[in-house]
Amino acid sequence: MAGEFISNEEDDEKRSRSSAFCWWRTVKEFQDLVKPDLDYALLNLTPILRLLRELERLALVADQGLDELRHKLITYRSGDFWLPAGGISKADMDVPPVITILLVGLSGSGKSSLVNLMYSVLGRSGLIPFAQTSRGSSNYTTMFLEEHNVLRSMRSGFCVYDSRGVDLNRMREGLEEISSWMSDGVRHYQPCSRTEDNASTIPQIGCQLSSARFTPRPVNCAVLVVNLAETAGAFKKGDLKPLQAIRDIFRCPAIRKSNENPLLILTHGDLLSAVERIDGRLKLCEYLGVPEGTGAYDIPCLTEQGILPEESDPVTSYALTEAIYRVLIQSDRTHLPTRKPQDWLLIVWSWIMCSIAAFFASLAFFFSKFGPKKIR
Repeated sequence: MAGEFISNEEDDEKRSRSSAFCWWRTVKEFQDLVKPDLDYALLNLTPILRLLRELERLALVADQGLDELRHKLITYRSGDFWLPAGGISKADMDVPPVITILLVGLSGSGKSSLVNLMYSVLGRSGLIPFAQTSRGSSNYTTMFLEEHNVLRSMRSGFCVYDSRGVDLNRMREGLEEISSWMSDGVRHYQPCSRTEDNASTIPQIGCQLSSARFTPRPVNCAVLVVNLAETAGAFKKGDLKPLQAIRDIFRCPAIRKSNENPLLILTHGDLLSAVERIDGRLKLCEYLGVPEGTGAYDIPCLTEQGILPEESDPVTSYALTEAIYRVLIQSDRTHLPTRKPQDWLLIVWSWIMCSIAAFFASLAFFFSKFGPKKIR
């Protein structure tokens, strides 16, 4: 009895600790979700009620599920979440040694802050910042691709790449750069120089040579990071430019090749009121055509005191861990079969036949232009 009493006290303490971070419970629509008439609630689920239900799910499983899910990530090895399909065994699949997750988004969206939170929650690093952020400095921007082992483990099965944000005024160049990362792969310390950079900020040749010594990694999945505070402000002002830029990145063919609907991570929502935070998420998800509940995660990277939440916010910690878990599941579903010798022979044979066809086509064109013309 005493043990059960202590256990119940601990459970109550955990639930009360989680409820302290359930900011969405202050909106008036939350009362409709907890009505005793369950049939009424299920039959009248509006988008905001579906979102509130998803947030409640995260709060419900946060305390009990965080350690279990974090253990799965710590013990994860590339290909662990692969499922048999098409009659091909795992041994015949081209599984990379490390899964690579690429963070993309507009400048100032919170990618570096998100990386620091991953170190804090997954790597138990405390408040040590591993990635420099642009918070408080409008002049700083990431000039290199940076590979982060957020688990701080030599046997980590995945890594996270922090990339340079896309400039609103140079969307075409930014989208081309993202496409090159998705198709050609990425390297640690790879320069991200653009035409608008000053000579003093362009990476020197020595830096480019040093980046070539790092292992190139194919990108398995991209995650779109969005500053929810700025997005909600854009909706309020009717400024469509940043919204269209977010949609262009979301619909980038190179990104959607690995995942039809990239996962959204919304940062800096803690700068908004609860109503603005929910309204901004609903509008953004509707604008992009993704589910408002399961299509995005609201993850504030900094607390009101300007420090990382870490263990003080179990809901945020669990949401971040679940987001990475879902990305790894999606990545392991995109592996392709390993090319066999007969596949390469077929490709070479196709090239030869295409070359022969092109040669005879050019001959036909030549003789039709310069050959003797028919006399009528």
